[in-house]
Amino acid sequence: MPDSFFKPVSGFDLPRFAGVPTFMRLPNVTADHPRFGDVDIGLIGVPWDSGTTNRPGPRHGPRQVRDASTMIRAQHPVFGTRPFEIKNIADLGDVGPNPADIHDSMDRITEFYKTVTAAGIKPLTVGGDHLVSLPVLRVVAKHGPIGMVHFDSHTDLFDSYFNGTKYTHGTPFRRAVEENLLDPKRVVQIGIRGTQYDSEDVDFAMSVGIRIIRIEEFFKRDISDLMQEVREIVGDHETYVSYDIDFVDPTFAPGTGTPEVGGPNSFQALQVVRELKGLNIVGADMVEVSPPFDATGNTAFLGASIMFEMLCQMVNS
Repeated sequence: MPDSFFKPVSGFDLPRFAGVPTFMRLPNVTADHPRFGDVDIGLIGVPWDSGTTNRPGPRHGPRQVRDASTMIRAQHPVFGTRPFEIKNIADLGDVGPNPADIHDSMDRITEFYKTVTAAGIKPLTVGGDHLVSLPVLRVVAKHGPIGMVHFDSHTDLFDSYFNGTKYTHGTPFRRAVEENLLDPKRVVQIGIRGTQYDSEDVDFAMSVGIRIIRIEEFFKRDISDLMQEVREIVGDHETYVSYDIDFVDPTFAPGTGTPEVGGPNSFQALQVVRELKGLNIVGADMVEVSPPFDATGNTAFLGASIMFEMLCQMVNS
């Protein structure tokens, strides 16, 4: 049972616009903090977008999502889950990236997460662009390939961009399969849509056994039925959840770098995470919130709300 140190600040005690913002108003517990070893789930910012190929800005995502997350309360509205009373949860701060060097930044991310997982902490990450997922997977999948549930409008399975660049936000899961971090037969990608360069990414997915659920299938099927198939594919083994905010239609989430029209609404964005109940989640991320394109702050608030849904699954995982 969590102790009072890990209790988030309530809006009944301090107005939500007051105080120094942390994820969900939780205590900030860095690696040198005496309570670091008591954390069960760590919320981590990775303010880095050097893998971006279109509109930049996700490097500012963690700060904006922290601010928006002050609106998150203690209890789930449907299930009644009170995650902060089940596990010790804290804001572990940000990874310090090198915005001028992709490989150095990925090494820094990996080293940060090694410290986190060595302490027995499950990570819930806020990016940053989607390349952030690769160095995180290098740590959480250190004992062998794991499954993944991936919400996105893009597969992120291309081999390279710009005549041979292997590391962008459009390639992380191609690299993860090649590095034996992901078991492709336990990977499901949901919401894929939009115009395409070609079929290289989809051809690769088919060749290795990745299940792609395009947006047309998503809308034709009942969400509960669809997500039952997802749960059957990943099974009860270790699974990572990766959520690109551009999974959501840009009407509801305009603040992102590569928006695609014709996507789910904000309720469906939450509903799919609620259907992950029972999975063995070893880590998760929510990426690609780009504050420069989020004039109202609604994208960041949706991202924070998705994080809370993930957290409610992770505390029982």
